[in-house]
Amino acid sequence: MDDEARSTIESFHEALNRRDLDALADLITDDCVFETTSPAPDGTRYVGRQAVLGAFRDFFAGSPATSFEIEEMFGAGDRVVVRWLYNWADGHVRGVDVLRVRSGQVAETLAYVKG
Repeated sequence: MDDEARSTIESFHEALNRRDLDALADLITDDCVFETTSPAPDGTRYVGRQAVLGAFRDFFAGSPATSFEIEEMFGAGDRVVVRWLYNWADGHVRGVDVLRVRSGQVAETLAYVKG
């Protein structure tokens, strides 16, 4: 993974934890694809900047006191894998995101959760 990809994913992660939709809008491509972890088994697929931002907005509204912690990040080419810990008041879950970075923006983020 190159420095640009690492920096992009770190900025994306920080914006998620701040619940900063404006920063996220700057960090995703117009044609960004986001696949959530639920409902099982395939999650929900959002395509395009506005759809992805809408999914983030709904997520933030439903989980006001949560955070993601990057446990590990590695990549090859335009792909980045992030192993994460998602925390809430009295619990947590672990998962993995497989992301694609293009020209300093997130073009795809596919989320998977343990369990």
